[in-house]
Amino acid sequence: MQRLGAEMNLSETVFIIADKGTFDDAQSFGIRWFTPTTEVDLCGHATLASAAVLFFKKGNKNDAITFHSRSGELIARRAESGRILLDFPANPPFEMQKEDFKDLLEVCLKDISLVHSVHLNKKTRKLLVRLIDSISRNDLEALSPRIDEMIASEHTGLIRGVGLTVKGSQTNGCVDNEGKVYDFISRYFAPWAGIPEDPVTGSWHTVSACYWSQQLQKKSVYARQCSRRGGDLWVDLQDDRVTISGNAVINLEGIFTL
Repeated sequence: MQRLGAEMNLSETVFIIADKGTFDDAQSFGIRWFTPTTEVDLCGHATLASAAVLFFKKGNKNDAITFHSRSGELIARRAESGRILLDFPANPPFEMQKEDFKDLLEVCLKDISLVHSVHLNKKTRKLLVRLIDSISRNDLEALSPRIDEMIASEHTGLIRGVGLTVKGSQTNGCVDNEGKVYDFISRYFAPWAGIPEDPVTGSWHTVSACYWSQQLQKKSVYARQCSRRGGDLWVDLQDDRVTISGNAVINLEGIFTL
């Protein structure tokens, strides 16, 4: 599976197997995710893709599918407007001292005065870097972190991914195509896992949505991940769970000859 992940050379390649039955009718599946260089514990984007294939390509009629993973039980449900809703464990981050990550922040941003605060979830090893509110969506999208220097500049051994995030508002251009304001926007980088920048990251939003939910005092948040192949996410928090819904489009299929 790792060799196939390297061959595909995408952020993550996912493998699923039915616990009982077939892809057409099973309610429960085992699931594993691989970057080009390593196996990871959780990947929302690839889980959404797996559910989309089962629901829309294989014709699985179940309203909900359970995936068993190294992160525990994950549930994918059919949602309104053709979306798929994923249910994950919540991973709230805790504030850290900026000085502990000074070299890494300089590699990511050049100017660390742009940093509002930093927060870490030690379980997922994801560092949330909140930027000051005056940063616009265009500013965030224009940032060019020095990816090849990120690993060497991280001295704590605590980090496997860095997310840069900004509070959304009308004035800083954080709006969708219909003019609706995003609660927050972000970009996510994980060169430690062989991913320079991830297009859309469900696992990152189990961390970032927890932070912004607390900051905004909202249980439902609307987010945008601003990569070149970015996407919108609708995130709801309930106790120790995070549900993320989004759209999926199947645009490529093929057969591997082993």
